[in-house]
Amino acid sequence: MGFFLIFFRYICIMSFDNDLTKNADPNPLGGIAVHYNKKTIEDMEMTGKRVLVRCDFNVPQDETGAITADGRIVKSLPTIRYLMGVGARVILCSHLGRPKGTVNPKFSLGPVAVRLSELLGQPVTMAMDTVGEDARAQAAALHDGEVLLLENVRFDARETKNDPAFSEALASLAEIYVNDAFGTAHRAHASTAGVAAFLPAVCGYLIGREIDIMGSALQDPKRPFVAVLGGVKVSDKIGVINNLLEKVDTLIIGGAMAYTFDMAKGGAVGASRVETDKLAYAREMMQKAEQMGVKILLPIDNICADRFAADAIPMVCGAKGISDKFMGLDIGPLTVKLFSQAIQNAGTVVWNGPMGVFEFEAFAEGTRAIARAIAQSGAVSIIGGGDSAAAVEQMGFADKMTHISTGGGASLEFLEGLELPGIACLLDK
Repeated sequence: MGFFLIFFRYICIMSFDNDLTKNADPNPLGGIAVHYNKKTIEDMEMTGKRVLVRCDFNVPQDETGAITADGRIVKSLPTIRYLMGVGARVILCSHLGRPKGTVNPKFSLGPVAVRLSELLGQPVTMAMDTVGEDARAQAAALHDGEVLLLENVRFDARETKNDPAFSEALASLAEIYVNDAFGTAHRAHASTAGVAAFLPAVCGYLIGREIDIMGSALQDPKRPFVAVLGGVKVSDKIGVINNLLEKVDTLIIGGAMAYTFDMAKGGAVGASRVETDKLAYAREMMQKAEQMGVKILLPIDNICADRFAADAIPMVCGAKGISDKFMGLDIGPLTVKLFSQAIQNAGTVVWNGPMGVFEFEAFAEGTRAIARAIAQSGAVSIIGGGDSAAAVEQMGFADKMTHISTGGGASLEFLEGLELPGIACLLDK
């Protein structure tokens, strides 16, 4: 068995594909879950055991139900292949969309079972329910190395309520629980946290890699440590800013949230989006940064328009600010240069949130330029999920980044320093 464990461990390393990029640890398993000291699939005897694995198969589909992007499925393969290789009886579960506790064929995981079968090269059977008669019968009939996918856990209203009875019913299908869905680790749902009250619970490779790499960045970063925050609302990132100011050397703020900080300094922001109820907070954070010796960089010019539209005509608004009739929709060329210089000198870069309305091509260059600067830097680069991850993928820089997080809200809460229920419930080493 020792030889086969080594062999399948090697296979799992290789199947990380694009996740193992220029700055990544060449052996992601060596440091898995170190920073949170959680047990992993390699710490448990899995052979012959029924193992319930929480995955994130919340993939986009077209109107016919065909999967249009299978990245989340692909990222689950290392854990699934490892479990198959050591002879576990694998039971997969996930949510898809928001069926709101009712059975809705539109949100069935049937297409996921088909795609998984193709990727794994063997049939993945599909249960007609989650904890009902069919799921119980199929789980009991599994042989070593076989894979079963349960139907959408959110077809049952008890899932999102973290109902103990539903958690226990899920747990009754298996003997060990594995959480490998970082994107939902911030949710205290039955399949992400509740089930761990009834089964030994460990993390898979995907979650292990997330908490190891992001944990390293927060606890022992290569310096200078630069954080780049963008997006729309300051209110969405209050906790993140508070936490990062304790850790970073430079904090770069772009996107619409920069206009709240600019107004707090007395700048002219025109018709740009501003959270006036967060002006005092912005001033407090800038004062805190000064006291801690942290440099805050804000835009010194912007790309503006007279309306929020894809066909609006862009113009550069310089250091004097933005006039009343215009709104900022992207960072300007001088700001791109300023931000890029800070990034090029960084040892570690964490990025969460675009620099502008990157969905509109006329206002995408700032986000593209920051992605390019991070890709070309020698820094350990961590992209914190959500829109910034989508931008990096869309703009073709994904393979140049050390790590692209699979979690949007989970990444934010992780950067905020909050305890994630789907990780806290796992066994400590």
